Amino acid sequence: MQPNPSEGNLYNGLPHLEPTLPAATYWEADAYRRDLEAIWYRSWLMVCREADLAAPLAFRTVRIGSQEIVVLRDETGSLRAFHNTCRHRGSQLCQESAGRLKARLLTCPYHAWSYSLRGDLVRVPSKSLPEGFDKADYPLYRVALSVWRGFVFVNLAEDAGDSAEASFDRASSDLSNWPLETLVTGHRLSKVMNCNWKIFWENFNECLHCPGVHKDLSRLVPIYGRGLMARHDDSEWARHADNDAPEFSGGLRAGAETWSRDGCVHGPVFAGLTPAERAAGQTYATSLPSMFIVGHVRTVRLAPLGTEQTELTAEWLFAPDALAQTDIDNIVAFGTQVLEEDAAICEVNQKGLRSIRHEAGVLMPEEYDLRRFHEWVRGRHAAVKTTSADSAR
Repeated sequence: MQPNPSEGNLYNGLPHLEPTLPAATYWEADAYRRDLEAIWYRSWLMVCREADLAAPLAFRTVRIGSQEIVVLRDETGSLRAFHNTCRHRGSQLCQESAGRLKARLLTCPYHAWSYSLRGDLVRVPSKSLPEGFDKADYPLYRVALSVWRGFVFVNLAEDAGDSAEASFDRASSDLSNWPLETLVTGHRLSKVMNCNWKIFWENFNECLHCPGVHKDLSRLVPIYGRGLMARHDDSEWARHADNDAPEFSGGLRAGAETWSRDGCVHGPVFAGLTPAERAAGQTYATSLPSMFIVGHVRTVRLAPLGTEQTELTAEWLFAPDALAQTDIDNIVAFGTQVLEEDAAICEVNQKGLRSIRHEAGVLMPEEYDLRRFHEWVRGRHAAVKTTSADSAR
């Protein structure tokens, strides 16, 4: 999340003592279940790129908590998503993580119920059908799907509203000048972190950890070396208001152009970027709870695997004609280093949370965006409680 100071108070910091979420919400099984039901099963979640399903009959399976979804491109070129579950007795339909269907049907490997790629039940091999059975009553469980700028999102809620675009944080940067739709994947990193999904997002939303955890990054972005994300995170920012040095103003160190091991751009720069976007070095856009985009371009996608496990998938995207001209290793190595450092410290954070004495932590003023994240989590849980209470009346 990005700093968003009001006109009346340009200091971003928290003015009052604020507690963290209860420690048990990061490891307790019931808390994890509530997170899934209130957040992950009711949000727009990025699952792949459109290019991952470029050809008709291409499919991918995606795990979201305890749920498995199959996303496919049908014979007409339309993208569709379904629960990976047969309507007969609940068998898994697609057993592979990705591939191309052999026919224009999804056929259950157990009892051969077959579905069109629109999800309609078209064939039941039983010799006779029970009285009152109608194939039209047993389509696959459809999942809402939305495409944004070449990214495929799904939403497991039966009444999913809006679209993937509406899921982006209001403080996210405008990425309209970035040619996201046309980019291709140059490198992919996938790893399982031994931490609750919220721990990663909390780490993402503060830089108090940067001086000790990200030493190379702090040299590249000097304000990070001060434990700050932006000029107005400093309670005494006004003393340096006229100082444009990067340790006060933000941005990259003198001479650096982007986030890479040597700070240099290793390939053509996107033609449509403004001078300010080029000077920033990194541009962020966030769609909670599943992903963020960092302008170089790199995407990071999260998926909860359990109370204390989260899968992270990062992809580095490049213009097709620039891929051969770009020193990918220099860019990827630096981004990977930062992600590995974040993952390692998130696991350290997770390990300490089970103390029977530690009921909750406390936020420092610079952690204002953690408070905003916590409010978002609490708000999502409260919305579900309100909906449940209304339904019970």
